[in-house]
Amino acid sequence: MSTLTVDKHAAAAGAEGFLRQQRARHGEKLVYVVLLVSALVSVATTIGIVFSLVVPAAQFFAEVPLREFLFGTDWAPNFQPPSFGVIPLLVGTFLTTVIACAIALPVGLGAAIYLSEYASDRARKTLKPALEVLAGIPTVVYGFFALTFFTPLLKVFSPSENLPGTFNAFSAGVIMGVMIIPTVASLSEDAMAAVPSGLRQGAFALGSNKRQVSTRVVVPAALSGIAAAFILGISRAVGETMIVTMAAGLQPNITLNPFEFVETMTAYIASSAGGDIATGSTVYKTIFAVGLLLFIITFVMNMISIRLVRKYREVYE
Repeated sequence: MSTLTVDKHAAAAGAEGFLRQQRARHGEKLVYVVLLVSALVSVATTIGIVFSLVVPAAQFFAEVPLREFLFGTDWAPNFQPPSFGVIPLLVGTFLTTVIACAIALPVGLGAAIYLSEYASDRARKTLKPALEVLAGIPTVVYGFFALTFFTPLLKVFSPSENLPGTFNAFSAGVIMGVMIIPTVASLSEDAMAAVPSGLRQGAFALGSNKRQVSTRVVVPAALSGIAAAFILGISRAVGETMIVTMAAGLQPNITLNPFEFVETMTAYIASSAGGDIATGSTVYKTIFAVGLLLFIITFVMNMISIRLVRKYREVYE
């Protein structure tokens, strides 16, 4: 064996011994424990939420048939005889969500494209924080704004034969869409910013203009992130409480007319949870049944989001 080989083995053995003799890194173990506890707390919280919903909801469905709950068209749990058809609440939730998404998704995506592809660095540093300020406004302020400013303004510009009511789905949906714009815009812009500049330069080299690069190169490349932003925005619209409670009305109504009052699932939960309902009664258990249905809807939407992200994810070297 040559002297060079012996020296290499000796150096390797010495390095291994040096590494073994190092002190234990207690800071690394502490970070590991903190992260593990954080993950376990998140999982335990989710399990606790599910358990707190499932048990009272199961008791409710032992008294009210599931078919009546899911397919009934009359929601009047406080009347005699009571009715527990959740369709009016689903319709109200669907109507306000559609209106909000019609505002938030295109405007948010357009803002993201401008910030990512058209705005200068100086404009981006000014406009993005200003846009994200909207996300920090309390939702109760949005609800008050919809009720006291937007609805009266809407009545001024509406035809006299089709005036919206004081409480209507359109005002709640529009203001809810304004609230969601920063979420969609910020996440979509982050996804576009992650697209390698080489793709843009290659498209420009082939003679594409700014619009073609933005819509045919950058947006498709960032599609997974944009899809996730859209799903998150829709989920937030479905789960919004204060705006629809204050501006949409608290009367269940099966209608697709946005100028009529509606009641959403979240609005019912908020109004009933703060009322004088007897604990343990069937009406009290409706809160958990509606909450469980809302949880299932948002869970399915999140699963769809994860599937879309995995399907359209682009990996760049």
